[in-house]
Amino acid sequence: MQFINGELIAGSGEQIEVINPATAEVTGTLTAAEPADVDAAVQAAKNAFPAWSRLTPGERSDLMLAWAQALRDQADELAATESRETGKSIRLATGFDVPGSIDNTVFFAGAARHLQGLSAGEYWPGATSMIRREPIGVIGSIAPWNYPLQMAAWKILPAVAAGNAIVLKPSELTPSTTLAFARAASEAGIPPGVINVVNGYGRVTGEALVGHPDVAMTSFTGSTAVGRRIMEIAAGTGKRVHLELGGKAPFVVFDDADVEAAARGAIAGSLINGGQDCTAATRAYVHRSLFGEFTERVAALMEQIVIGDPSDEDTDLGSLISVAHRDRVAGFVERAQASGARVLTGGEAPQDVPAGSAFYRPTLIVGAEQDSEVVQQEIFGPVLVALPFETDDEAIALANDTPYGLAASAWTSSVNRSMRAAEEIAAGTVWINEHIPIMSEMPHGGYKSSGFGKDMSAYSLEEYTNIKHVLIDRSPGSTRDWHDAVFRDRG
Repeated sequence: MQFINGELIAGSGEQIEVINPATAEVTGTLTAAEPADVDAAVQAAKNAFPAWSRLTPGERSDLMLAWAQALRDQADELAATESRETGKSIRLATGFDVPGSIDNTVFFAGAARHLQGLSAGEYWPGATSMIRREPIGVIGSIAPWNYPLQMAAWKILPAVAAGNAIVLKPSELTPSTTLAFARAASEAGIPPGVINVVNGYGRVTGEALVGHPDVAMTSFTGSTAVGRRIMEIAAGTGKRVHLELGGKAPFVVFDDADVEAAARGAIAGSLINGGQDCTAATRAYVHRSLFGEFTERVAALMEQIVIGDPSDEDTDLGSLISVAHRDRVAGFVERAQASGARVLTGGEAPQDVPAGSAFYRPTLIVGAEQDSEVVQQEIFGPVLVALPFETDDEAIALANDTPYGLAASAWTSSVNRSMRAAEEIAAGTVWINEHIPIMSEMPHGGYKSSGFGKDMSAYSLEEYTNIKHVLIDRSPGSTRDWHDAVFRDRG
């Protein structure tokens, strides 16, 4: 289904099955959007933009607060759907995904009323300058499958809070909570056409959206390779681009760290959402004096993880998104072992799971080389690689030794080390003695091949607004001193 101009309609493309990866059961079907459907959605957004952008910030804010309440009313259903389509545990969906998305909605309802620029002032003789912050127009965004609801929120909320209209393409694997998010906005009174959702494959639906001449900006979250393709397409029409791409987050444990806290942080940071998180801890660099103790404790904790039915409240780790993706993760582990690395725990699919499901055991790898693919490339699964270091200089250098720069953490009891890590690790987020926490008030975005631009926080509104300088001349008479630099008054 598509959500266009306030209505659920069928697409005109091929039929796509939506599968529960924890059971291999088909949970629904949808028809993909073809370019004509994308064009209809963009036209709906284009038509809705003038009236929506002219609402006062307070009017937009009130509608968004009503939207947040509609989401609260549907919270249980949203969590169940999110768990069913992604394979993630119901505890994660209930405790992280849904409340985080609602909080984002409330935050941007408030942020809509704080679209401010520099105060008016005199910067040119006889004239007053002021800044207007204005919406861009129609936004065409693409969100991934790992956090469908939260990623829809991160794309849609700052865009509409700033007065834009949007067309969003979620992953064809996980369409339902994005559709529910958009419908809740409609139920709350947000006008038809302000928020539209098109479902389909990236190579057809996504490329038609990014390349559409009436789309003024595109925002994409996903792999670095696809992000570069998005930039190529967007360049054809010269549109603004915002990218949140891959990650390979380092987890640096200095010799004065609390090992138990670091080990528990590594479990939470590497296994959240089955490791299918671009900020997940993937490379643990541990001082050699603590390396054995740390890896032994992490392995022991990993072996306690309960894998199973995502709908069971006792389950810690659900399935990965698909069998194909599980096999991709397994391939990284197998090639690492073939190259001489050792698996301390995990490294295989569990036995007692439904046939055709996509589960994979938490995995800890040691003995890999810094330049190996398991250290350098994004695995996007429940796999942590641990490597030792000798000096602080080496730790920082190793942390920065990948193309990515999305997130990182450092574990230490030293203020000086904390500040050094925060300064010298090239990443958009650096946690100290923690790994993963995000909040609506703080920005999320990367360095290097992890993209550019920010999601969440007031900083994200800068992505979705144009800044206009307005100068009002107050000088008397018809002449201006600076004109003499261009032409002389010769009577």
